[in-house]
Amino acid sequence: MLTAPAFLPAQEQPSGLTLNLPAPVSTWEKGIPLGNGITGGLLWGDGGTVNLSLDRGDLWDLRVPAVYQRPDWTYATLERLVRAGDEKQIHAMFDNPYDELAYPTKLNAGRLVLTFPQGEKASRFTLDAHRAEGGVVLSEGKVSAIFAATQPVALLRISGPAPEISLMDPSGVVEKLGYAPAAHGQSSERGIHTRWLVQHAALGLDYAVVVASRTEHGTTEIAVAIVSNREGRDPVALGKRRVAKALSRGYDAVLAEHMAWWKNFWSTSQVRVPQEDVQQQYVLDKYFYGSASRADAPPMPLQGVWTADDGGLPPWKGDYHNDLNTQMMYIAAPEAGLYPEGESFLNFNWRLLPVYRNFARSFYGVPGAIVPGVEAINGKPLGGWAQYSLSPTMGAWVAQSFYLHWRYTMDPVFLRTRAYPFASEIGTALLALMKPGPDGKLALPLSSSPEMFDNSLKAWLPHTSNFDLALERWLYGALAEMADAQGDTASAAHWRGVLDRLGQLDVMNGALTIAPGIPLPFSHRHLSNLMSIYPLGLVDVDSEQGHALAMNSIDDFASKGHSAWLGYTYGWLACMMARTGNGDGALRYLDDYLRGFIFENGFHVNGDQSRLGLSESHYHPFTLEGNFLAMQAVQEMLLQSWGGEVRIFPAAPSQWQSASFEGLRAEGGYVVSAERRDGHTTSVSITASVDGILRLRDPFAGSGNVQWNRPVQLSGEILTVHMTKGQTLSGSTGRRQEAAPPGPDALH
Repeated sequence: MLTAPAFLPAQEQPSGLTLNLPAPVSTWEKGIPLGNGITGGLLWGDGGTVNLSLDRGDLWDLRVPAVYQRPDWTYATLERLVRAGDEKQIHAMFDNPYDELAYPTKLNAGRLVLTFPQGEKASRFTLDAHRAEGGVVLSEGKVSAIFAATQPVALLRISGPAPEISLMDPSGVVEKLGYAPAAHGQSSERGIHTRWLVQHAALGLDYAVVVASRTEHGTTEIAVAIVSNREGRDPVALGKRRVAKALSRGYDAVLAEHMAWWKNFWSTSQVRVPQEDVQQQYVLDKYFYGSASRADAPPMPLQGVWTADDGGLPPWKGDYHNDLNTQMMYIAAPEAGLYPEGESFLNFNWRLLPVYRNFARSFYGVPGAIVPGVEAINGKPLGGWAQYSLSPTMGAWVAQSFYLHWRYTMDPVFLRTRAYPFASEIGTALLALMKPGPDGKLALPLSSSPEMFDNSLKAWLPHTSNFDLALERWLYGALAEMADAQGDTASAAHWRGVLDRLGQLDVMNGALTIAPGIPLPFSHRHLSNLMSIYPLGLVDVDSEQGHALAMNSIDDFASKGHSAWLGYTYGWLACMMARTGNGDGALRYLDDYLRGFIFENGFHVNGDQSRLGLSESHYHPFTLEGNFLAMQAVQEMLLQSWGGEVRIFPAAPSQWQSASFEGLRAEGGYVVSAERRDGHTTSVSITASVDGILRLRDPFAGSGNVQWNRPVQLSGEILTVHMTKGQTLSGSTGRRQEAAPPGPDALH
């Protein structure tokens, strides 16, 4: 049975989190994750063998299936086939190439193998999250490893007997893709031994893994670089320069810079909750952001910088799934203040806007931009189940990430040059694609609801799904808001006019349906019909009617059973329950997620690994969206800021009588810290990053002896304060006593 991650007790980890995995760690997916945003590795092994599975985020086979290049590979053809009920041809043209062809696909970079002398065996694999340093405890020595935060290399230091070093190429993947085997080489000079492999991939891509090692005074240092010919004409030569420079500086010097970067990362915000497994998983999920995402690197695909190293293609080709995964990968970044990490996704989509425009024209025949539901790193569609991989509304969900970055930062330049232009391109395309229906309301020619009825003809719904409609209504409302914020009243009126021409969400027996006349029929993994509750926030859960609709809909979803649920379903439900103010319900789903859907190293696994009856699925591909949904659920319990109001501890579970956070971000450009003791808020601090009017739900409701550092205006339960950039509002009650003891996330 798999259990929650094996952590040291909190009192033994004053400077962060330490993950301890007893040897053997027999598969790559359970290894110690390390990374620097562009490259990553998993440390694992058995006996005297220690492996470092290697990955680089921009290694892709980008060949295009021939059928996708046919002139009739268009939305018009898809619509015609759906109307004709020609399921066989739909599958042949739009679905099957994804499964039948190995490409396009993410590629891994192979594996570094350390084979130690007889008698030298691994006893424990470790991760110090504060230092972002992995380790292996051996019989006589120790391995330490980092993926340097400030340069594109990995470094290992081995004390004790020196291992034999070898490189294993991704042979299984190579065979499936029809590549020639990788070429290997080596050289020695002045005590440094260098090894490399070069893999010739498709469309002129060459990539090299270069490893240099040196042994002195009983210590071996190893430097690893993964380089492609997109960086330079000779990736081996470039890799040699990088590893030589790293070895000349030495492990300690590179580690010092690396730790400085991570110290800054951890200082952005902190969360402390009294439940140890939740606390530790939160820290680990945050660590994954620091390891796998950078503003100047590709965003995390399904497995981040830890692509499968099992001899086959990665699950779902390691692609960018925009019907849930990519958006949920980055959902927790804004509130945690991890703006650079979140900008990876934003920068990626902004750079691809010309590709999305071309896709809108060539496939859909409309102006504007449409984001493929499933895409490669170059923004081209991968296909797959056409109901979702080619659904035109997925771009609206991507646009929410742009909108939220603006709302959290209140950066007017980002609004003007990124958020509004991107969203307006999506809005333009959808408007051109929609036509008035019999009721006069605008509707798409085809509609679906991920991933209801899989890829059967039944999945093409007779009326607009609540999923599509929620995204449309959110998009045009957000566009009007963003136009207003720029003083563009004409555009705001235009977008509101589109919003007025859309239908209303469908409700049956007090609960949101899949589509008109189609209530949720059975257990389902994707909360697509509940998008309007979370993350879109169209349902006003503060109102009596909206709260009832949300709770009835969640209850209806749960009443169908959890047999089809996956790990991310639990994390999403935890977020949704927190949004309704139900902290105990949110924690119940979060607890189930932690019990059943994580490996010992903290990775989210789709199936119920502990076989606790939480799902009928027990398969174990790991994908990271579940991690960040769980992280966001914790943040939603502690701080919410939707609807123009900041809410502190809005969904704290009853068993979290004491909790605190520092530096979380709120919409409106606020940096918020707060403490809770004995079930009551005892202190609050809010700093404005821009001028504005703070509307704060009274965090001390029912408490006497509240002291504020400046005058506040209270109307009902809302405090209103005019704030200028850099100004801090702080308040406390007589309940506050000595400082809270440091939690497992006390990183200073």
